[in-house]
Amino acid sequence: MKRCEWANNSLIEQVYHDKEWGIPVHNDRLLFEFLILEAAQAGLRWETILKKRQGYRIAYDNFEADKIAYYSKSKLLELSTNPYIIRNRLKINSAQKNAAAFLEVQAQFGSFDTYIWQFVASKTQQNIWEKTSDIPMNTAISHLMSQDLKKRGFTFIGPTMCYAFMQAVGMVNDHIITCFRYQKIKKMSQ
Repeated sequence: MKRCEWANNSLIEQVYHDKEWGIPVHNDRLLFEFLILEAAQAGLRWETILKKRQGYRIAYDNFEADKIAYYSKSKLLELSTNPYIIRNRLKINSAQKNAAAFLEVQAQFGSFDTYIWQFVASKTQQNIWEKTSDIPMNTAISHLMSQDLKKRGFTFIGPTMCYAFMQAVGMVNDHIITCFRYQKIKKMSQ
């Protein structure tokens, strides 16, 4: 089977690629999970985050934004000593700020899904990349998304992180065209 080159770096990345990456996500809790994990990944390898994903789910109350938004200072301090997550205080504080902003977006738009998918007109963009090196780090849409999220109070949310989020949750199909997942994702998106 031919797959996207990056997925061959480790078994955990291969499983993630084969079973999850690029599938359109419309569940608010899962969208929030990806938002927090992508922010945590800044400056690190995605493999590192995948290895800590279960630790994040436990530490962050299964990514329930309505809980995270109201974490106490002692809970945030506890998270900064938790070896099962990235212990960067800025990223930890960002998760709490992003949870509060996420709840505000849900209240305004009815769901985060409705809000975030508007950036691609509620439809997966089907790209036609021949090799991984063709895939951009960010796009005009990810810049717009980043700017709008920042206006709404989100942090650790730059255009490159936004594009990685878009790839993860299926807002764009960035599997290379020879990857066995390309056509499957394309069909799921229609």
